[in-house]
Amino acid sequence: MTETPQPTSHKRNFGWLIAAFIGGALIMAAVGALLINIQNRKAEAAVNTQIVEIAEGELDPAVWGQNFPRQYDTFIKTQDDTISTPFGGSVKYSKLERVPAMVRIWAGYAFSIDHNEERGHYYMQIDQANTQRVVVKDQPGACINCHSANAPGLIAEMGWEEFNHTPYNDLVGQLEMGTSCADCHDPQTMDLRITRPAFINAMNERGIDVTQATRQEMRTYVCAQCHVEYYFAGDDKVLTFPWDNGTNIDEIDAYYTEIGFTDWAHKETNAPMIKIQHPEYEMWTTGLHAKSGVACADCHMPYVRDGAVKVSDHWLRSPLVNVNNACQTCHKQDEAQLVERINTIQERTASLLRLNEEALLDAIDAIVVAQNAGATDDELANARELHRRASLRWDFVSSENSTGFHSPQEAARVLANGIDMARQAQIEAQRIAAEHVAPVASK
Repeated sequence: MTETPQPTSHKRNFGWLIAAFIGGALIMAAVGALLINIQNRKAEAAVNTQIVEIAEGELDPAVWGQNFPRQYDTFIKTQDDTISTPFGGSVKYSKLERVPAMVRIWAGYAFSIDHNEERGHYYMQIDQANTQRVVVKDQPGACINCHSANAPGLIAEMGWEEFNHTPYNDLVGQLEMGTSCADCHDPQTMDLRITRPAFINAMNERGIDVTQATRQEMRTYVCAQCHVEYYFAGDDKVLTFPWDNGTNIDEIDAYYTEIGFTDWAHKETNAPMIKIQHPEYEMWTTGLHAKSGVACADCHMPYVRDGAVKVSDHWLRSPLVNVNNACQTCHKQDEAQLVERINTIQERTASLLRLNEEALLDAIDAIVVAQNAGATDDELANARELHRRASLRWDFVSSENSTGFHSPQEAARVLANGIDMARQAQIEAQRIAAEHVAPVASK
């Protein structure tokens, strides 16, 4: 029988060499293609996008958008006023109708007449110009500070004090723009910048030089120019942040007490009251995200990729409608689990707000009864002070636009103290009323 010839060792080695050569060539080709792709992507990202020169006073986002179309395309989406979340969104509705207790809690103040859910940044000046609050009360020009990109120009032209105390309605005709790229960016370098003096002044008072801030800090500071509690100081109505003692509500309360500041006298109880604005920054500073170095922009303007370019999404909106980019970059849980967690925090905070409102209304009722029974101002001073402090804490959480999410434990603490103070005010007023009623009954 004839045997089949077997391949020699030499032939086998030669076959392996050919296979290895072909495999190596394929790998080299793949690596080369990858390197070319990376180089092309780098070149794409490095392209000089300057099409027009942006002047220092240019406010129109469309002009900036010629150089930065990706950012502009997302920024104009802030016109969307159809987004609804359980406790916010961009749909305009009356908060007074949704939470009727607000009418009595703010009795005698303009917010008891008109208080709506805010829409997107696009509408900042539009909605302010149309609120009844600027009709029923002569608001100072300081209100414009955060509602119009025209504010820095007016401040430069008029001076800080003059701008602040000039009546809002005297300046409204000069307001052409709501928010703008210029509010946060240097037109030449595109670096983040602070354009509102009140924030710089407040940080200086705290010994913080914002010019030395890191980029990550600036991604919060540009928001903190406006998303804060403030008041109008002195006859010039100078916009001022009450941060000399610190930024939590107890420190803010102590500051207002020290300077004897009040916004209005409550129409029913005659208590000296303070209206808290929108202390998102202050609440955030007490939360875990702040402690972990997370900036406002990380969640509300998260980074996204467009081809080779990494940019911040300028459609400022609730992370609830952008969980993938806003939350899951850091939190690897399922989206449904993250949404459930957010909803749990906000629902529990909302329930505490409702309890606080009930306690405040009971306190108001008790003080009114005591007044009608003949109680004097001196007798009611403590009850009214407790009413003021309780309302201050409720308002700090109610007017902070996260319904507790920015700092859940702090929100719960503040509301628990608010409920306690409101009940103390109620008990104090009931005791005083009883003392006035008893002598009458004994006769």
